[in-house]
Amino acid sequence: MGGPGRRTGRGRRTRGTVPGSRPARTVRLPAGARPGHDAAVTARVMPWLRITAAYAWRLILVGAVVYGVFTVLGRFQLIAVALFLALIVTSVLRPLADLLDRFLPRPLSVAVALFGSLLLLLSLLALVGNAVASESATLAGEFRGGVQRIELWLQRPPLRLSAGRLSALENQVTNYIDAHRSRLLSSAVTQLGKVVELVTGGALALFASVFFIHSGERLWAWARDQLLPSGARGAWDRAGSTAWRTFAGYTRGIIIVAATNAVLVGIALLVLRVPLALPLTLLEFFAAFVPLVGSPVALGVATVVALAGRGPLTAVAVLALIVVIGQFEGMCCTRWC
Repeated sequence: MGGPGRRTGRGRRTRGTVPGSRPARTVRLPAGARPGHDAAVTARVMPWLRITAAYAWRLILVGAVVYGVFTVLGRFQLIAVALFLALIVTSVLRPLADLLDRFLPRPLSVAVALFGSLLLLLSLLALVGNAVASESATLAGEFRGGVQRIELWLQRPPLRLSAGRLSALENQVTNYIDAHRSRLLSSAVTQLGKVVELVTGGALALFASVFFIHSGERLWAWARDQLLPSGARGAWDRAGSTAWRTFAGYTRGIIIVAATNAVLVGIALLVLRVPLALPLTLLEFFAAFVPLVGSPVALGVATVVALAGRGPLTAVAVLALIVVIGQFEGMCCTRWC
């Protein structure tokens, strides 16, 4: 009667059915969930919108990575700056060390290149200090006369400042210094911490430069083999070599431009008999490493010195020199940098 083989009213046999259950039905997916629907929807999206969205999330990812890198470097600012200076020193002195390596052992060639350059730099600074000390008495008289000439020039057209107005300005400067002397002294004491950081960073940069110049290729090979998978080492090796050649070429080009500017400025200042020509030449050399603004600022200082020491005509000549040197620097950067 109610066995597993009983027939239904329409003559179809059902097996294992449970009383009260309904027969199974085929479920059809809606049109929106059929295969190929996503591709059709994607095809209906405007191409420029798809391309913009693809570039947008990639740019967001790159921006997040760059932000993370600079955040980490900001936490270790002193170490990052020291290592960057070490790379600059390495790019400059590595050719000299390779040249000395033909005649001397590698450690000795590195020591001669590094400490010889450091000795040369200290000798230049000592020469500048000696020149300033030997001319201090003469320079003091020239500057006093130069200040008087500047006051007379300000009283003439087109400025026409009265002597009382100039005296009032001098009194305001003197009163400001007297009123804020304690703050200025505290600021100077605070800057001593910066000097300590500068010395520490310089020592770290010198220490790292020794290893970079001596065995930079082995350090790179070790980092590449330890940090990168084997399939990516070749591409990273080519990218690193290209980046290093570009960085080293740019650094050497900047040094050539700075040295050329310093020589031209030194010759011009000596011809114009501007006081402190040698210190101003050295200032121009180091200021040229700051793009766009370094050289004009250094020549602006030279203009002020020329105005105080030699008068307005010499200052105008130095000011014209700023324009000429700026144009020459632009051409040199286009050629070598």
